[in-house]
Amino acid sequence: MTPKEVLDLAKEKDIKVVDLRFLDFPGVWQHFTVPIKELDESAFENGFGFDGSSIRGWQPIHASDMLVVPDPNTAQIDPFFEEPTLVLIGDIVDPITKEAYSRDPRNIAKKAEAYLKSTGIGDTCYIGPEAEFFIFDDIRYDNANNGCFYEVDSVEGIWNTGRDECPNLGYKPRHKEGYFPVPPTDKFQDMRTEMLLVLESMGIDTECQHHEVATAGQAEIDMRFKPLLVMGDQLMWFKYILKNVAYKYGRTVTFMPKPLYGDNGTGMHTHISIWNGDTPVFAGDKYAGLSQEAMYAIGGILKHCRALCAFTNPSTNSYKRLVPGFEAPVNLAYSSRNRSAAVRIPMYSQSPKAKRIEFRTPDPSCNGYLAFSAMLMAVLDGIENKIDPGEPLDKNIYDLPPEELANIPSAPGSLDEALEALKEDHEFLLKGDVFTQDVIDMWIEYKTDNEVNAVKLRPHPYEFFLYYDI
Repeated sequence: MTPKEVLDLAKEKDIKVVDLRFLDFPGVWQHFTVPIKELDESAFENGFGFDGSSIRGWQPIHASDMLVVPDPNTAQIDPFFEEPTLVLIGDIVDPITKEAYSRDPRNIAKKAEAYLKSTGIGDTCYIGPEAEFFIFDDIRYDNANNGCFYEVDSVEGIWNTGRDECPNLGYKPRHKEGYFPVPPTDKFQDMRTEMLLVLESMGIDTECQHHEVATAGQAEIDMRFKPLLVMGDQLMWFKYILKNVAYKYGRTVTFMPKPLYGDNGTGMHTHISIWNGDTPVFAGDKYAGLSQEAMYAIGGILKHCRALCAFTNPSTNSYKRLVPGFEAPVNLAYSSRNRSAAVRIPMYSQSPKAKRIEFRTPDPSCNGYLAFSAMLMAVLDGIENKIDPGEPLDKNIYDLPPEELANIPSAPGSLDEALEALKEDHEFLLKGDVFTQDVIDMWIEYKTDNEVNAVKLRPHPYEFFLYYDI
């Protein structure tokens, strides 16, 4: 869409205001709104000013002025605002040099796509994330010097079988039995369908919606694969739409990886493929119908997985899900069909066009632009350096004897381990200036200071159960 076409759309839809959106460093959408009269064709070059020092992980206060330059290809009508509102996602630039901002996640995604083309390996990286989430009825939490607590609740929660609900009608999915009974056990069919239809109305292609394994409203809506940058934009719309539809129903959605103890966490299995024009680069005659390039791509992901986790699993809570011996794939191996491997080759279709690899470790707390870009860079490093992934592991990893399991490397066990791995292994991310050293350093610094240390310094409620009487 051209700037003129955006202005024509605004006139046709009687748009009153324009909402400008961009992503902060950790991955939360930010916005401000201007009257429609402020949007003309020059705005798509000159942008709009804002204070970059107030955005997490960005500018110091003495160099705070930044510009957000709207991308006309992202024009959408917001489905929730009362007044007709045009939404434009913007790119961040320096107001003096007019250069793209190195810490803008969308800029990193653009550079990753450009680097792919420069390698000659392909021209498009398709990304298909399966983002899971929880729908809760209530969420309360607090943190103070002398105490802390959290409590979530759901009409579906198995813990509520004995609650007086005036009346309690039962039909609450037991732990790990939410995949996927029909209503009335599944109480969120209509809400998930509305989420799906709103996504479709925005031009976001979906494939299915369903309840997920855990009790208490765990769910999944799958988007059809799209090019990396487009999927980065779509993931932001995805989270926004799901949260706002749930809010309308008086409920709340979270993409936090592990909000419940004793039940499945929330993952984001991510499908990756590379195409060169009309040719699927990952289709061939090797293992599971993959090409040699795809095998090397797997090698790249497995080699760099510990560093990748700093972006694909970027919260301290992520590692409550990534615990050896439980539901998440922490063992760095690959397989067809075997869902206990970190990398899986889906076998639903034998068509060459369907050949892809599925990285199962990530979760949806990630900043999609950064996570998808890092995955692509690991894939490309594998192909460029012909990294052998070794032999597949076509058996249940969880049933392996200890001596055999000891030979399989594992994903990090904590965010600080992942950040340490990123510190030691990030040269592959710097190729093509996709991730700059400044981005790597700031990511490690921000996550360490604001999340890792903040959690380490606080007593955990369970520690009182374990140790108070010592």
